[in-house]
This record gives sequence, structure tokens and C-alpha cells, in this order.
Amino acid sequence: MAPPAAPPAAAASSTLAAPAANTSKRDFLIELEGAAQKRWAAERVFETDSPYSDGSEPVPTDDFYNKAAKVREQRPKWFGTFPYPYMNGSLHLGHAFTISKIEFGAGFERMRGKRVLWPVGFHCTGMPIKAASDKLIREMEMFGPDFENYNPDEPVVATTAAPAPTSTDPAKAKKGKLNAKSTGLTYQFQIMESIGVPRAEIKKFADTQHWLDFFPPIAKEDITAFGGRVDWRRSFLTTPANPYYDSFVRWQMNKLHRLNYIKFGKRYTIFSPKDGQPCMDHDRGSGEGVGPQEYTAIKMPVVEWGAQAQHIKELVGDKKVVMVAATLRPETMYGQTNCFVGPNVTYGLYPSSSTVGSTEEVLYLITPRAARNMAYQSLLRTEDKVEDFGIQIKGSELVGCRVSAPNAVHKEVYVLPMETVSANKGTAVVTCVPSDSPDDYVTSLDLRKKAEYYKIDPAWVALDPVPVLSTPSYGDLTAKTLVEQFRIQSPKDAKQLAEAKELAYKEGFYQGTMVIGPCKGMKVEEAKTIVRDQMIKDDFAFAYSEPENMVMSRSADECVVALCDQWYLDYGQPAWLEKAEKLLSKMNTYNKETRNGFEQTLGWLRQWACARTYGLGSKLPWDPQFLVESLSDSTIYMSYYTISHLLHGPPVDGSVVGPLGITHEQMTDEIWEYIYANGPFPSPSPVSLEAANKLKAEFSYFYPMDIRSSGKDLIPNHLSFCIYVHAALFDEQHWPRSMRANGHLMLNGEKMAKSTGNSLTLKDSLLKFGADATRITLADAGDSIEDANFEESTANAAILRLKTLIEWCEESIKNKGQLRTGPADSFWDRIFANEINLAIQQTEEAYDSAMYKEALKTGFYTMLGARDSYRDATAQEGGMNVALVMRFIEVQALLLTPIAPHVAEHLWCDLLGNKSTIQVAQFPKVDSPVDHAILDGAVFVRSTLKDIRDAETAISKKKAKGKSQAVFDPSKPKAVSIYVASGFPEWQEAAVAVVKGAYNPTTKAVDDAQIKSELAAKGLLSEKKMMPFIAAFKRKLAQLGPEVAFNRTSLFDEKATLENAMPYIKRQLNIEAIDVVPVAEAKADAPGYDEQKISAAEPGAPGFIFYNLP
Repeated sequence: MAPPAAPPAAAASSTLAAPAANTSKRDFLIELEGAAQKRWAAERVFETDSPYSDGSEPVPTDDFYNKAAKVREQRPKWFGTFPYPYMNGSLHLGHAFTISKIEFGAGFERMRGKRVLWPVGFHCTGMPIKAASDKLIREMEMFGPDFENYNPDEPVVATTAAPAPTSTDPAKAKKGKLNAKSTGLTYQFQIMESIGVPRAEIKKFADTQHWLDFFPPIAKEDITAFGGRVDWRRSFLTTPANPYYDSFVRWQMNKLHRLNYIKFGKRYTIFSPKDGQPCMDHDRGSGEGVGPQEYTAIKMPVVEWGAQAQHIKELVGDKKVVMVAATLRPETMYGQTNCFVGPNVTYGLYPSSSTVGSTEEVLYLITPRAARNMAYQSLLRTEDKVEDFGIQIKGSELVGCRVSAPNAVHKEVYVLPMETVSANKGTAVVTCVPSDSPDDYVTSLDLRKKAEYYKIDPAWVALDPVPVLSTPSYGDLTAKTLVEQFRIQSPKDAKQLAEAKELAYKEGFYQGTMVIGPCKGMKVEEAKTIVRDQMIKDDFAFAYSEPENMVMSRSADECVVALCDQWYLDYGQPAWLEKAEKLLSKMNTYNKETRNGFEQTLGWLRQWACARTYGLGSKLPWDPQFLVESLSDSTIYMSYYTISHLLHGPPVDGSVVGPLGITHEQMTDEIWEYIYANGPFPSPSPVSLEAANKLKAEFSYFYPMDIRSSGKDLIPNHLSFCIYVHAALFDEQHWPRSMRANGHLMLNGEKMAKSTGNSLTLKDSLLKFGADATRITLADAGDSIEDANFEESTANAAILRLKTLIEWCEESIKNKGQLRTGPADSFWDRIFANEINLAIQQTEEAYDSAMYKEALKTGFYTMLGARDSYRDATAQEGGMNVALVMRFIEVQALLLTPIAPHVAEHLWCDLLGNKSTIQVAQFPKVDSPVDHAILDGAVFVRSTLKDIRDAETAISKKKAKGKSQAVFDPSKPKAVSIYVASGFPEWQEAAVAVVKGAYNPTTKAVDDAQIKSELAAKGLLSEKKMMPFIAAFKRKLAQLGPEVAFNRTSLFDEKATLENAMPYIKRQLNIEAIDVVPVAEAKADAPGYDEQKISAAEPGAPGFIFYNLP
């Protein structure tokens, strides 16, 4: 099976860099990568077994978890996962970014001696594959089996999938890659061609099974070429295509149903009429995350037709016409003074239901969009069908009509124009309540002032606002108060009106008290539901819902809200929610933003539909007309990885029985329950107890997963569902240990999009940059929840750095006989040795915290800088020490292993001569404690050098401009005196004393409020240099600890340090005459003596004076 060919060239607007002219360095690295991957595959390095499987430990027969916990103490494990990719296209760089977080972690944990399990499955459940397949079938009917009759000059014909049988099931499918919105292409066959599928092969994709055969091998190939440390034995397909996984889904759904977490009932859901089923997040072309918005639909019967609406009156005859206004604030209906319509909006008349929302059949006057939503909520005469009365009405024709205003003080009101009424929100009929709506108040004032302009009778807008509720901040005319405060002049002041509207609603709802009606004196929060329910009971209103914002399905259908009979997961049940919150409280989320996202989701997440009829997926066990939707069959599949390789071997469809000889029919619910939930062993059993115990032992050893890495967009659904279902089905000891969420990945600072050409698949990147350069760039992109950026310039720089590193290591090893031998105890030797140890220490901390950008910095960039400094400093002082050079190469290889394993493998085996792959090597250890005094001395020398250079440059510039009054001439023979101080200024000592007093040795925290208070009391808070100094000192305190930081004596002898480095300093400055003088020994008759500069010297920041030699 051939993988897709390379994609077409990027569009002109792409930010992608042109291919490099000289690719020899990249090609060299790619060749190394291929060799390393071939070796790892041959040695099966990444196939990870538990101690029970490899014979290290006997398989237990009871107390599985506790025995596994003891085994893990001696033989620790690490289990990481990421969301299995959807198999309707190739993996892109966004996938690779999320994969890299697990990949880097897996590499590091292997180096800690853990048994690392890093598996990848393939998701096929849901609608996208089926929808794309059906589109191809339609296109083949139109254009021929090879699309040979397609004419690009002919008008486009829609080829969306034929509507599936009408159903009431909801669904979500993993977001696919092959959709027109992301490519700018029209037909499915064109999309297939755009990802490299030859036209002659496209017809095969009309069969959904071909997708399942075609794309998983490509994903495996790409991840392997990426250097993935994946145990591919454990891979699988979802859906009944793999009957073992199908039985696993059956068990979990049956158990959730048995626990009463899955229920049946009517629910509002986003629905695609074209597809004939609900359209959940991952089935959408746009509008992901949008849910139903429930309104109260106010019925306003037409009492008298206006002059411009007489033709409507004649058409409807004696039929009752009701204008329907959708409101979110039914409690304010007492204050209606008018009814607004959009003068340019088109309305229609639609026969209502006589049983739902109305007790008689009337004609609803609403927009076609609203009618489409109402039809799917049984609110119109014909269910699931829009029956039009046959007339289009412009809003301007309705102006001047008189309508009934239910619940209002003024029983009848006039219809008036409102320019800002939207046809895409509500019914486009709006009640006017000027007491509490800033928009209504301003529009009413505008209509009064410009009655002639709007061609209305002033009497139509003569009613004054009626107080409905009172708030502490704005009184009983909230809208009037806010309009005056914001100085809003007209309806065109949209920004101010939006702010005023938000304040009015929040203040009214949370702080308001009703001043009218049966609920007078009651808080608005309580009254709202009471008023709404009474209006519905009195047939003044009915419940109506629509999408919060526009939602387009992948079949290009504008979705509605439908009231469906559905099977749903009842997330939010108090007891279940409590368990989910407990799981979250125990789980590491790596940052506050991720935790906050989970807390918010758990707070609002409620009923979630879990079944569909269209697409691919496992059948709902107790109601097999439905399929389990794609976010409900993927909540606990991570546990399946622990035993999948024992149930079935490759291929991924489970067609080959695994090493235990268990068939999928034998995996009954009772066996799954025994393995995962400590259920009783069934009698009789389809599986032997010995085999079942092996499965249970394997699960007990590897589970729970230690980390789940995902994009942040899955926090509101998949990741939160994962928390809920783990809490429901597993004991606490098997709950996930951590979840991390990353931001989206941009490419060269721009959003990735196929339509603009600014897009790279993982394969593209591997071909363009190679695996290690791609991995380094992904590590460099960042680790926070904010959006990250893949810079191609960084990838190209990585290629150069890696190749240069290899060349330097090769040359150093080849010529090591020419390097300095003997003890590595010179000034620069000791600095370099400590910098290597510091890099080991800091890089291990960064890897342990999953901060891979920092690990790359300390373990690669800083290491290279330390090597360069050492090489330069020793160039004329005997050269580098051979032992330190060899240690650098070894440590550099090891520190790079998690991120750039292929280059590390080459350094480790091909250059250093190690027999075993670096994938089994241990993380390097420091060979002696880090000596911060030596490191501080190195920093001191380098900073002093920089300061002297900068000062000399400044003098030269001033001299050139004729602005310098200095006697010193940089162009003549010169010398410099460096004055070192042994004590600090008094203000610094005072600042340190304050910090010391505010430091808590138990919590290791500093009380910032106490610091400010004490500084203010001592009159030091106004000192500009005080707070920056304290901030820097606190960082030093955190790094070095209180014993070192509060000891203000210098960690090193500045004079001796500078003198030790003097040959290097002289070479760097090109100044032969340099002397180091303690401030206390300064003499007034010294050349260039400057008391001000000398007195300004302090520890760590010497003063220096230039002077010319005679």
C-alpha cells in the first residue's frame, strides 16, 4: 500500500520558507536517523513488557493492585498517552506538537530506569469517514469512477452525503482533516488529491473500510520516522473493525448504563436536518463549542394591521397571526412599551402546532431561520418540516401594526423599526422594555427625536418606561441610568451599548428586586423562573431554543436546535460530579490555567448525548439501532493499551488472536469486569483463570496512566469526559495521575491552514528538516497552554547546530591525542566541569517538570555555549583537557537523548563506541557537587569583560563625535585598572535585612506585604533601585537557598579570580597592561585616578579606569 505522495506546493500567501539550496547537512542527519530507527526496530527497543510478562515476577492470584505497587517500587513504570489520531488524513504538525510532549517524557523516563509504555491507537469512530465516503459515491455518480468527466468550468454541484435516516441520536466525531473548510476545495475527490492520493486510487475510498486500511500504516510510518518510542504491538482500530475493542466499548457502556449514568429522554441538541442527526462538536465545519440557547418565546397576537400591512391582512383572512418575540428576560415583560422588528429583515408566516407551545393553530410571524428551528422542536404544525404560508414580509411593512403585549402594564403596543435587529438571532421580533434594556431605551429616544425620518406616528412611541425591577447601583430605571453614565447618544454607539447591556443584565439578575407583579419584593434570580413558568402556563409564551451562534455541519448544513429522544450520559449528577472533582483535585495539571479549565467544565457540563445512527462505531448494546458516538467510546481506552497486545497481535484490526489464545467472543462483560473493576470471576468462564489473571496483572502494573497530553481544545469535552468516566468505572488507585494541555501550534507566527498554504504535515516537516531538527523546533515552541509557534528558521538553525556539533565531536575524538592531558584542575577546567554538572542538574529538573523548552536551553544551547567559552579561554593556555572534552561529548549525547535521539545515538555509539543503544542509557549524574563559587566567578569574569568593552566603546563613540572631555584616548597605547570592592552599600544591606525578616524558613516563602510595610516604615520604599534589587535577590534566594543568599560575603575572591583569568582577559581586550586593585588600596596618585568611579565599585560590579601609557 503506497502512502500519499508529497502534497502540492504551498499557496503564494504561505509563510513557508522555500526549500534550502544546499541540503547536504540535513540529508546527512536524515541518513543517521534512518540508521538509528532501523537499529531500534531490529532490537525491539520500545516493546515494553511488565515484570509479569517477562518472567521477572510471578503472576499474582489475588490482591493485584497492592502486589503491583510493590513490584513498581523495584521496577518502576511510566505510562503516557495522547489522543489517538483520527484516520481520515495524515498527521500534521499540530499532532506532532502534542505527541512531542509524550515523546520527550518517554525518552527521559526511560533514562531514569523506568519501564516506559508509550502506545498509539487509531480512531475511526464517528461521522467524518462515512460522510467523506458517501460524498465520493455521489461524485463518482456525477463524474465517473475516476472523475474523468469533471469539468472545472462547470458550476459547482453540491455533493454532500445523502441524508441519513432521520434519527434522534447525538454524536461527536474526532475532528477530521479532510473537509472543504480547511482546504478551500469543493469536491471530496479534490481534497483526496490535495493530500497526495492518486486519482486512480480515490474510488477505493468510497468503501469506508479502505480508510481504515490506508491511513493507519501512514500514521505509524510518520511517527516512527519522527523517532517515536512507541510500542506498536499495542495499536488497534476503534469501531467493530476490531471486535476486541468493540467488546471493551460494550462493557463500559453497559456498566455506565447499569450504574444509571446513561439515561434516555428528550433533550435540546444541535442538529443537522441534512444529516438527519445531531451534530456534535467534532462533526462541525464551524461552531465548535456552541450549544443550545434557550429563550422564552413571547406570543404577541396582531390586534390591528398597519397601513403598510393591509395586503397581509387580506391574505390571512380570519386566521390569527401571532408575532413571536424571543427573550432571555421574561421577568421584564411587565415593562413592554413597543415591539421592534428589523425593517430590512424578511419574515414569513408559519402554521403553529396546536399541542406544543400553543393550544390552537395560529400563524407565527417569525424569520425563516427561526421557523426552521421551531419545526425541529415540534412547535410548528408539521414536525421536522418548514411549512410556509406562502408570503415573504419585509419588516418595514409591519411598522405601525398594533399587537397584544402579554403580562405588560400596557396591554397593547405598536410595532416600530429597530435597525440593529438581526435576522440571525432569535426570531428577529424584539420586545421593547426601555426600563431595563439600554438598547431599547436609546432606540425609543431616537425614534421620538426622528419620528418624521423613520416615517412613524409620534404617538406610537409615546409610552414612557415602566419600572420593573430595582437595583442598588442603578435604581428602578437601570437602562436610563446606564445610558446617561456611558453618555450614549444613539443606537450607533455599539461598544458602549454592549458594555451597558452586560452591566444591566448582571446587576438586574444578581442584585435586582422586582417592583411589580405577583413577585413584587422577590429577588430577580428567584422571580425569573416563576414568571416564565406562569406565562407558559397562561399560554402567553413557550420555550424555544436555537444555537448560541451559527453552526455549520461538515455536510455544509446550517444546524438547528432539535428536541430529540436521546441516550445521554448524565454528567453533573451530584454524586458523580463529587467523584470527578475529587479525581481532579488529586491530579497534576501542570498549570493553573488547565486546572481552571477543568473546574469550569466540570461546573457546567451536564447531559451529553452518547449515541448516533450515522457514521462508524460500536453499537449501543441495549439499543443496537444506535452507535456509540466518538467522544463516548474514547474516555477510558488508555486502559485498553495495557492488555491489547495480549488479546490480539498485529494487524490492528484484531484479526489475529493474541498470545493468550483468547477470542473476542470470549471477552464478555464479566471478564472485562474481573480485569478492570475487581469483579467476581465468572463461573463458568469463557477464559481460563490463568489467562484472566495475566491480563489483570498487566493492567494492575501499568495503570493508571501517568500522563495524558492533549490540545487545550479537548478540556471542555474529551479530557473532562475522561475524568468523569474514570471516576465512575475505576477505583481511585487507577485514576489518571496527570493531564497536560498545550495550546494550538502556529507555523511561522501564523495560524496553520491548508487554504492559505501555511500548513505542514508531520511527513512534510520530516522531509524538509529531518526528525531531530523537527523535534528540537517543537521543544523550542514552548510548554504552556498558550498557542505555540513552529519557526522554520529555528528548524534550519537546529540542522546547522546538530551537524556542527557532530563535526566538532568527530574532530575532537580523532585528535584527542593532541588535547591536554593530566588533571583537569586549571581555572577554566574547573569552570567547564562545573558548567557541565550544572547543565545536568538543571536539565534533569526541567525534564522532570515537563518543561522541554527549558530542558533544550540548559541541556543543549547552554552546553554548547559553555563548550565554546572553554575552547576560547584555553586556546592559548594549553588547550582543552581531554577528559573534560570526552565527558562533554558523553553528557551532551545523554542530555539530548529525549529530544534529539538520533544525533545522540550517533554520538553515543558511532563516536564514543558504546555497544548498547543510547535508548537504554541512564541519565547522566554529576561527578561532584556544583560549586557555585566557581560558576559565580566565571560569570563575574565574563560580565566584567563585557562591562569594560562597553565602556571603551562608549568612550570611543563620544570621542568620534567630539563630545568627550576625557583625557583617555582609546586609539593610543592603553591600560586599565580594575578596582574590586569587598563590601556592599548600606542601602543594599538594609534591603537584605528586610527580606531576611520577611522570609519563612518553613514554607520557604517571602512575605511581600511585610517587605513593603518595613521599607515604608524605614523610608526606603521610594528608592527606585530598591524593589528591582529585592526582586533579583529573591531569585537568588530561591536558587541558592537562605544559607548562601543571606551570607553577603562573596563566594569567591574577586581579585584572585580576575588574576587567574588575566591571560584570557588580556587577549579578549587586546590590552597588555591590566592590574587588579582592591578599593581599599586605591592611591590618589595612580594613573587616571577617579574617586567617583572607584567608590561606586561593589562586590560583583568592579569599577575600572582607562588610561594611556606613556
